[in-house]
Amino acid sequence: MSIQSRTQTLSMTHRLLAMAALGLASTACWALEPFSADYRANYMGMQGDGRMTLAAVGEGRWKYSLDVTGMGARLSQSTTFEENGGQWRPLSSTDSQGGETGLAAMLVKKRNIEASYDWSKGEARWSGDVDADETGPVKLRPGDMDGMLMNLALVRDVAAGKPLEYRLVEDGRAKPQKFRIDGKETIDVAGRSQEATRVIREDGSRKITAWIVEGMPVPARILQQRNGSDHIDLQLQAIR
Repeated sequence: MSIQSRTQTLSMTHRLLAMAALGLASTACWALEPFSADYRANYMGMQGDGRMTLAAVGEGRWKYSLDVTGMGARLSQSTTFEENGGQWRPLSSTDSQGGETGLAAMLVKKRNIEASYDWSKGEARWSGDVDADETGPVKLRPGDMDGMLMNLALVRDVAAGKPLEYRLVEDGRAKPQKFRIDGKETIDVAGRSQEATRVIREDGSRKITAWIVEGMPVPARILQQRNGSDHIDLQLQAIR
């Protein structure tokens, strides 16, 4: 694999790992509660560890974060959002990556992107290491989400039997996202067999499959494939 290809692989990891969040709600009334979840990551034969956390930050607002470390690289993403009229809507987010030691220091380009979702003005904007055509503004609509909130809603909506269709506002653009339920499957979660609902989204040569277990606020597993080959595989290890 060329250095350019490996750079692109690591560059996309934080976004795809962020897809591993895929939901944060209690099964009874969907009330958000603080938690921490650990994942094992395998991407292109490389190993890493991920941790997702949810913390209250006051006045109906929450901060949801994902940090991934491995092979000398650190990737992180966080979203601050609020509950409004029964919806979760993003207020601000950060998205960063960087190589710290070894080969990762050469392969993973340092980058930091910040997003703001101004609901009073009805627009979203981006700053930091973004191209000119990715700064926005993008006009917001009720129900719009960033990547992490879309994933949060997915687990909630699978349990509620709702359509898995969303409008993602991210990277200076808005685009529809649609998932489909692909049946049930028994999978291993930290040494225990669990029945999971398998959910799939396909976009050209890319395919994302998530396994959602009833009663768990995050997916038990998420697999991202490219051109029919495994690209990233995330497996839940513990929730606290």
